[in-house]
Order: sequence, then C-alpha cells, then structure tokens
Amino acid sequence: MIDFHCHLDLYPDPVREVRDAEAAGVYVLSVTTTPRAWVRTAQLAKGHKRIRTALGLHPQLAHERHNELGLFEDLLPRSRYVGEIGLDGGPGYREHKALQRKVFDTVLHLSNKGGGRIMSIHSRHAVDEILDQLAKVPGAGLPILHWFSGTSSQLRRAADIGCWFSVGPAMLRGAKGRSLAKAMPRNRILTETDGPFGSGPDGPLHPADAWIAVKQLAGIWEVPLVEAKRQLFDNLRFLSESGPDHIRARTPVAQRSIA
Repeated sequence: MIDFHCHLDLYPDPVREVRDAEAAGVYVLSVTTTPRAWVRTAQLAKGHKRIRTALGLHPQLAHERHNELGLFEDLLPRSRYVGEIGLDGGPGYREHKALQRKVFDTVLHLSNKGGGRIMSIHSRHAVDEILDQLAKVPGAGLPILHWFSGTSSQLRRAADIGCWFSVGPAMLRGAKGRSLAKAMPRNRILTETDGPFGSGPDGPLHPADAWIAVKQLAGIWEVPLVEAKRQLFDNLRFLSESGPDHIRARTPVAQRSIA
C-alpha cells in the first residue's frame, strides 16, 4: 500500500502510527507543515525503510512561518521530497495570498537550485496560480497535486505540464473526485490518506487506510484490484528509481495499459 501524503507528526500518537504503518507494509510520504517540524518528524522515520519525510511550509501557515524560509534552505539538501507546500485561496487564507505566493515561489526556486525535488502540493482554490508558477520554474522538480479539487480543464492543463496526482478515500467518496480521478493519467496517480485530516466513517484515516483508495480506483478504472495495485506500485517504483534529470524533466513512466 502507498500513502503518499500523510501528516504522521500530527496524530495524537505518532510513534504508534509509524509502528502500525510498518506492520501493515505501507510506503509513506510523511509531509510536514513547517521547516521547524522536519527534524523531529524525520526522526520518527529513522530505521523504517518504507517512510520518507518531506520538508514543507504549508500555505495556511505561510503568513505565520515565512521567517522559516532560511531554515527551509538549510534543510533542503537533507530531503529528496518537499511538501506540504502550495497555495490556498479558501476563506480565511486568501487575504494572505501575496505572502503565500512569495513563499511558494521561493521554495520552487530553492528546489530548482538544489537540482529538483519530488513535491507534494496543496492547490485548494488556487490551481491556476499553482500551475502558472510551476510553468515558470520547471526545474523545481516533479509536482504531485495532493487532493486535487479543480476543474476538468485545470486537470488537463496540469497533466499537460507533467503534474502527478495523489488521491485518497475522502476525495474519492464524492462524484466530483471520482470523475477527476477517472480523467487523470493512470501512470501518474498515487494513493494518499491526508491523515489525520482526511477522515472516514470511523474518524481520522490512518496510513493503512490507503487500501480503501486502491479499491476505489479499481472500481473507477473498471479493472481487477490486483491490476490497480500493480499500476500504483509501478508509479511509485518510477519515482523511487528516478534520478535528478527525470525529476526535473517530469518524465512519466511509459503508460501501462490495465484496461
């Protein structure tokens, strides 16, 4: 199983979450919301070969934590992954959009300077602006739009510039999310939970709950469960084996037919 966007450090008991994810065999991208949180969160993953920790500065915190950009720059050489980063134009955050843009632009340029990174990106009510900035700094790396909620035309534009997508159970429960997932390139999709913020009938989702999204995708794609699982692991394998040149070029693995 793959949980490519999860906030391990924000669960009530992070150590238990790590232990449970390891026992379930889940590959986890543990995203952070501030640079200051990265060192402690990376320690959670120590000794766990399936967990990677991304260096982030969440757009909802950009106006409070923009002074941590210097720390972000210092820590960036220690992580191949960047996230959670991006822009948020939702209520309560749009008034900070100018500062969000400055932070996001700085992160992209630092990632470009550092040779490119795999990036988990928040784009709520800000898809066009996200894509505009990604187009200006193509060498920043490989963008993965987490919990994409834009329009079908924005989805096509994102796919055209090489974006990937991570989708989870909460997104795929709704008709819009399922429609968007069906239109996404299958060879550029990964599963996520966004736990503990993503939730299900029994409360916050946990990394092992990414399995729910695998079953949902199999239904959306109209393929056997084993084929959906194989496609997703092919996608993860491409990312794990990609060198800096592929990441900067946003080169997708050759499309594998699973119909």
